[in-house]
Amino acid sequence: QSTWAGDIGMSAELDDLSTALFNGQLPESWRKLAPATQKNLSSWMLHFLRRHAQYSEWVEHGEPTVMWLSGLHVPEAYLTALVQTTCRREGWPLDKSTLFTEVTGFASAAQIDERPASGAYIQGLFLEGASWDPARGRLAKQEPRTLLQELPILRLVPIERHKLKLQNTFRTPVYVTQARADAMGVGLVFEADLATEA
Repeated sequence: QSTWAGDIGMSAELDDLSTALFNGQLPESWRKLAPATQKNLSSWMLHFLRRHAQYSEWVEHGEPTVMWLSGLHVPEAYLTALVQTTCRREGWPLDKSTLFTEVTGFASAAQIDERPASGAYIQGLFLEGASWDPARGRLAKQEPRTLLQELPILRLVPIERHKLKLQNTFRTPVYVTQARADAMGVGLVFEADLATEA
């Protein structure tokens, strides 16, 4: 308000901020401090409030029963911690362990009462270029005129790599945004193995 009253001069940064806010875009100064996103300002604010609520719940009541992976600033760190915790508990070598993914029949976090004994339930993932057939529990052709489909709750299970026997699955990359990963791999969170037709 001091700027509008003429008490202080309008800097280039303040001008960029006010222009972005006026146009409903995420200001560049905020973008530098936030997780990668392609959202406009209103969607980003809703995302920010939900992310804050998840972090607050985590601090006050412990780890959520179902983790909203999209709400984490660095989701890769959470997944690494899942594997490390299990490796320590089970005495497995960390470099010979990985994550097994399983799409559950749960459509919402409200259907789940407790965390799994090992690993985690996650939500907030979307399929692009395919759809999920809940009746058959596998990937299906993309529905006409439907670009994105939310995936049901996914269960992540840390496992020793030599015990992982996958059949009829498709290794699906999970990215932070629809822009996918850059040449250095930044943006790739992990790869989920989703069931396909036998």
